[in-house]
This record gives sequence, structure tokens and C-alpha cells, in this order.
Amino acid sequence: MMALLEFREMLRSFYGKCDAVLIPVIKFVVSVTAFWLLNDSIGYMEKLKSPVVWLALSVVCSFLPYGVISFLAGVVLVAHISSVSLEMALVLSVILVMAAILYYGFQPGDSYLLLLTPILFHFRIPYVIPLLVGLSGGLAGVIPVSLGVFLYYTIQYVKQNAGVLTNDAAVEITQKYVQIIKSMMNNNLMLVMIAAFAAGILVVYLIRTLSVDYAWHIAIVAGAMVQLMVVFVGDFMFDVSVPMLEFLFGVIAAMILAAVYNFFVFAVDYSRTEYVQFEDDDYYYYVKAVPKITVSAPDVKVQKINSTRSRRREF
Repeated sequence: MMALLEFREMLRSFYGKCDAVLIPVIKFVVSVTAFWLLNDSIGYMEKLKSPVVWLALSVVCSFLPYGVISFLAGVVLVAHISSVSLEMALVLSVILVMAAILYYGFQPGDSYLLLLTPILFHFRIPYVIPLLVGLSGGLAGVIPVSLGVFLYYTIQYVKQNAGVLTNDAAVEITQKYVQIIKSMMNNNLMLVMIAAFAAGILVVYLIRTLSVDYAWHIAIVAGAMVQLMVVFVGDFMFDVSVPMLEFLFGVIAAMILAAVYNFFVFAVDYSRTEYVQFEDDDYYYYVKAVPKITVSAPDVKVQKINSTRSRRREF
């Protein structure tokens, strides 16, 4: 345990010293992953599929805020979809603009969730997002996470129905828009996942703010169980198709990742909890103080000593 705590302190110290380099590197990795997945899933515009283009965009994104990175990813997404269906690209553009105006104009700090949610869906571990958002964020994180879920399933819909969207020229324009909106909004699996993620964030946030021992650990388990319950209920009521083994593996992996995050961010020693009571002229105060687990990184200094012996010559 002590070795892990020392390793944690070393990582914190390293991040504090090198954050000016690490933050652009992290943004580059997130950007290049997002653009690569877009091109791999719905890369219908050949110019944007060029590695030179999306690598150059990723380099530029390394020095931009996450809100701008999300905007550029949205532009690339709409551009690819426009090569299949201009009508669907227009509908998606309106939805993204409305989301940007209603939410990201007021709280742009959560923009990275819009990118991470589809990325983690691709790697089959999206269920960690509600746990991490509930542990470190607020209830407002439900909005970007839900929008990220919507974008992932929109990408899947375009990928699976590209031929239909391209060959529906004979359909009237009004009917075409109605069909697109119905197809995007009546996806039961998407709605179940949005409900599961929203419930997970809510439960984790409410439990981790309680003044009880091991609140974060309880919140992680409860958040995972709530996601399981909502998906199972959705499977029973709406007959959604969720691969159970993959789903259970994703939830277990999410709990492990959340526990690792808890260790590095909120490691406290409940055995040394103290309760303090004091008062002033207007209030009585009851304070619960839980000390953090902190250790000093080992500072090993090696000193080299050269001993010289001088021999006295006898004459």
C-alpha cells in the first residue's frame, strides 16, 4: 500500500511540473482518437479521411480549449454525414447548435465529455463515464454525457443505413425530414442508455456528497448497480438488444477504473476521522474531519565519498 501511495505522489509531482506539456499531449490523444473513429465509422468524405488532414487538425486541437475541439469534431461529423444525406446533416447541425447555445455557452468546462463518451462507447467501457462524472462533477454533466450518447448512436445509425439515406431521393422533402427525426429519436437502445447514464450520475453524485464513511466507494458500487438495473428494465420493457457478457464486462471494468480514480483523487483515512463542535454568536457548527492519506515521495540522495590515503614516507 505504501508503494502505491508513493507512486501516486510521484505522479502528482510529475504532473505538477510537466502539466504545460502533458495537457497538450492529452488533448492531442483525445483529438486524434476522435477524428480517427469518425473517419473509420462514417468516413464518407474522402478529403477528410486523409491522415495528413486529421493529424494536422489534432495538432491544432492540442492548443485549443475542449469546447473548440468539440466544435471541430462536430464540423467533421456533419461534413461526413452531408456526403450521405444533406437533410440529416442539417438536422444534426441544428441539434448541435441548440446544444451549444443552451449549455456550452454557460458551462464549457464539460465539453470533453462530449468527446469521451463516444470514444469510450467504441472501446466498450462507456459505463465508467457516469461514475467519474458523478464522483468529480455535478448534475449538469448529465447534459453533455447524454448528448455524447446521442451522437454515438447517430453515428451508428448513419453507418448502418448509409445506403437507404443515399437512395431516398424519391421521397418528399417534408416526409424525409420526418423519417430522419423519427429514426434518430425513436432509438430505444439510445434512450435506455441515456436513462441509465443519467440515473448513474444522479445516484453517484448524491451518495458521494453524503457525510458517511466510504461514501465514494459506496457511490461507485451503487452507480454501477443502478446502470445495470436500468438497462435490464429497458431490455424487459422495450426489448432492446444488449450483449449481456459485453455489458457485464463493461460495468465491471468501469467499477475498477472508478476505484483507481478514487485512489488517486480521494484517498482518505476513515480510521482517523474526527468530529469537531464549536459555536459563534449565531450558529452551532458540527464538523466531520477526515484526513487525507498523504506520504512524502522518497528523496534518496547518494553521496559519493572518495577517500585518499597519504602515506608518510620515512627517510
